[in-house]
Amino acid sequence: MKAAVLESYNHFVWKEVETPEVKAGEVLVRIKFASICGTDMHIFPGDFHPRTPVPFIPGHEMGGVVAEVGDGVSGFEEGEKVAIDPIIWCGECPACKRGHYPACTSLKLLGVDMDGGFAEYISVPPHMLFKAAPHLPDEHVALVEIYGIGFHANNRAKTSEGDVLAIWGAGRVGQVILQAARTKTDGTIFMVDPLENRLEIAEKYNENVIGINPRKENPVDVIKKHTGGNGVDIAFEAVGHAEEIEGIHHPVRSAIQSLRGGGKVCVLGLSDEPAPVVFKELIWKEGQIITSRVSHGEFSEVLEHLNSGDLKPDALISKVMPGSQIQQAFELLQKEKENYLKVLLDFQ
Repeated sequence: MKAAVLESYNHFVWKEVETPEVKAGEVLVRIKFASICGTDMHIFPGDFHPRTPVPFIPGHEMGGVVAEVGDGVSGFEEGEKVAIDPIIWCGECPACKRGHYPACTSLKLLGVDMDGGFAEYISVPPHMLFKAAPHLPDEHVALVEIYGIGFHANNRAKTSEGDVLAIWGAGRVGQVILQAARTKTDGTIFMVDPLENRLEIAEKYNENVIGINPRKENPVDVIKKHTGGNGVDIAFEAVGHAEEIEGIHHPVRSAIQSLRGGGKVCVLGLSDEPAPVVFKELIWKEGQIITSRVSHGEFSEVLEHLNSGDLKPDALISKVMPGSQIQQAFELLQKEKENYLKVLLDFQ
């Protein structure tokens, strides 16, 4: 088979490699499309070293069709369309034993800790596969994993009908939080991002969305104005870094300030920098801070909404390129990341 091998950091090679052997208890999947994730963009230059030693095959957002079913596997047939959950829990740590798998202390990912889906084939255990409806476009199946992030965040925050929300960050994660939220509430959703093109996407594909550019307006002031001074029920932070904008606080602190009494902040953005939080501002509201990491049990929920047309996957897809052009795809995202949400790789 052909695969995109990261031979050295910053250097992919499209080459012939051995097709995975279909072992007993596994299913061979013919990859149709895979999506480039923000994590992949950190793996590419070596930011994840030594967790991701080269050479290896990245890719953890993918979908395809069943090519072969190994001995002892039931419930799957050749040709069935499937999404692949890349997460592997240890099952032994205290978090896993409590059933809180996203907090697994030894969590591993296909395409991060082992070869992944930037290839024509991958062999995985059947519990990692989720069937997609035959009518669902192959491109959309490759987005199930990132949609799972958005649904998990909303489930962690317990988004419910009528909730008014604010989302800091209108990038890939912010957009899927938004779309997932729209399946749970028809309340106003504020999107905060300094990139106008991302705000336009959010407003174009989703109803009752108000975009806020923090370079032009103070997000907290705008939110309070539109909510009669009350604030939002839930604020999601999906930025992960604090870009200095004069007169505007760090996203986490601004999210806290935007809350109504008893509201919640759900933090997803990964950052190595400390976030300045004035806990008095949270305590006075008896607000909560919760976090969200990876999906758990949301693949079925995502597929249900994709199958019924509730989600807008085309809003996320900025460009589709052949798998053989993966080097060009990564270089494009390095140079022009502000202009793209999801770039899909075609492995058909």
